[in-house]
Amino acid sequence: MDAIDMTLLELLQGDATISIAELAQRVNLSQTPCWKRVQRLKDTGVIRAQVTLCDPRKLGVGTTVFVSIRTSEHTEAWAQAFTQAVRDIPEVVEVYRMSGETDYLLRVVVSDIDDYDRVYKLLIGAVPLYDVSSSFAMEQIKYSTALPVRLPRGS
Repeated sequence: MDAIDMTLLELLQGDATISIAELAQRVNLSQTPCWKRVQRLKDTGVIRAQVTLCDPRKLGVGTTVFVSIRTSEHTEAWAQAFTQAVRDIPEVVEVYRMSGETDYLLRVVVSDIDDYDRVYKLLIGAVPLYDVSSSFAMEQIKYSTALPVRLPRGS
């Protein structure tokens, strides 16, 4: 990747609907080389997907809950069952396997506390859990889907 690729990524992360003509103009390339660069970034997996970001409040899921899960089971079968369970719950939008005292951290979006209770019951009914701790976000101070774009170290 070079500086042009990084600029293309910054522009596309800000607005994935920007036209090739506009991209090319912003990075001082003609359209065909610009299109080829974008295609290469897609083909190599640097660009994984182009999506539409929705306003959670306007979709009725404006409450964010961070859920810390601890399990006493660390088997492959349990992990597969847990993975399938969280994949099947659309309100669970992010899941991370963690180091430290928490085994898994989930970000859940719901309409309110009652809606979260419904999701909680789905979680505890899906697989055995040792501990579930939920924290409701009071205010979103920063949110971005854009990743920092930098040259790799040593470049």
